[in-house]
Amino acid sequence: MAHVLGVDLGTSSIKVIVVDEAGSVVKEAVQPLNIFHEKSGYSEQDPEEWVEKTLLALKEIGGTGTEEIEALSFSGQMHGLVLVDESGMALRNAILWNDTRTTKECGEIIQTVGSDRMVGITKNTALEGFTLPKLLWVKKHEPEVLEKAYRFLLPKDYLRYRLTGELNMEYSDAAGTLLLDVQHREWSRELCEALGLDFSLCPPLVESTAQTGHLNAETLKATGLSGNVKVFAGGADNACGAIGAGILAEGDALCSIGTSGVILSYEATGDKDFGGTIHYFNHAAPEAFYTMGVTLAAGDSLSWFRNTFAPDMGFEELLAGIKEVPSGSNGLLFTPYISGERTPHIDSSIRGGFNGIDTSHTRNHFMRAVVEGITFSLKESLEIIRNYGKQIDRIISIGGGAKNAEWLQIQADIFDAEIVKLKTEQGPAMGAAMIAAVGSGWFDSLKACAVTFTEEAESFKPSKKQVEQYKEVYELYKQVYPATKDLNHGLMNHR
Repeated sequence: MAHVLGVDLGTSSIKVIVVDEAGSVVKEAVQPLNIFHEKSGYSEQDPEEWVEKTLLALKEIGGTGTEEIEALSFSGQMHGLVLVDESGMALRNAILWNDTRTTKECGEIIQTVGSDRMVGITKNTALEGFTLPKLLWVKKHEPEVLEKAYRFLLPKDYLRYRLTGELNMEYSDAAGTLLLDVQHREWSRELCEALGLDFSLCPPLVESTAQTGHLNAETLKATGLSGNVKVFAGGADNACGAIGAGILAEGDALCSIGTSGVILSYEATGDKDFGGTIHYFNHAAPEAFYTMGVTLAAGDSLSWFRNTFAPDMGFEELLAGIKEVPSGSNGLLFTPYISGERTPHIDSSIRGGFNGIDTSHTRNHFMRAVVEGITFSLKESLEIIRNYGKQIDRIISIGGGAKNAEWLQIQADIFDAEIVKLKTEQGPAMGAAMIAAVGSGWFDSLKACAVTFTEEAESFKPSKKQVEQYKEVYELYKQVYPATKDLNHGLMNHR
């Protein structure tokens, strides 16, 4: 039986899955990655480690005995800046999506270009996580590095280049740079000129489903894979996560909870105006788009709580106790702003907290409050999308938030929507594999592929009583940010 590979370059690891023609994952390999935090707010990785760990994972996969691996494609963490010289080697560590050093650069972008014009071109406003502010930071603080730069790339596009020798970027990742004219699908020369960046830094653009060569000799030697393996461009992790969950038509929506959390809605056109209140990107599906809201520390809030207060407990054990606590956690509220926040507040200085603590609260109350707070934060994104006229009554849930039945029910009740769990869920890696499968001719479209590759396991319907109770708590949750904004900004001076 023929197989394809999905390669997902995440923040914490490289994951490679082997998928057969029935959509079954027959093998996977995972390699951990290091993250460097040189200063507060800094978050970097070594691009060379991405290559080394991917080759190790592919070598493990290459020895699985599968009859034939026909193709592979990539998914990757968005926004990260990789600068390469003319030889194609990275000039410095990659500055990642969760790096927040560029607040001043974001202000300079808005001052120079204007908020309305920026949103008009890129469909998004300037945020620390995006690639353009990182380029301006390097220009200001490391001009000698930018002078040597030949192109800038995003993480998975750099990885694909190193494995194939083909240097380009696909649209779904390019949309997250703040340099792409999203509707017209081309780099903005206007923005480059306004901000003093050489337009030649922008790499050639290709479709996510385009074939981008074959594996090069170095990769073949290191992995044992065949030179006949076709390589396809792939997509940004959220776009690939959407493909892997079958979010490929109007009305489809996704909740993805990993390190960060995402609410994503499919959009058939790129001509809508959300005024920068929510992200609006090119999809990895041809000629499609999506809106997306982001909670920066979703699963990361859960990990922080466990590592700080219950380091000897596994997540499953820790979450088991939340079903013993009523909705609203007995008056305990958590805001998951431990790394700042993106949607809807766009505030790198805000910080999280618990409100309403009293002596009756146990660890289970705190744990449920964390889960509810993450979900309330995601509801703020969902609310924005709904307020623009989109009806969302059914949401596919993937990632860590889909591994616990009680949390899935909490999502249904807070979102007031049916929540669907997939039978097997591999997230962005599956979306990458689906791109490879369609590229290999197994299916004539991603939609057709999704019919075979995705299968629903169970659904969770909202409880009318719980929906009404959560509406009241949610209104209180929304008061926390304006009430604590000035306090948290003041505390930043003492960190």
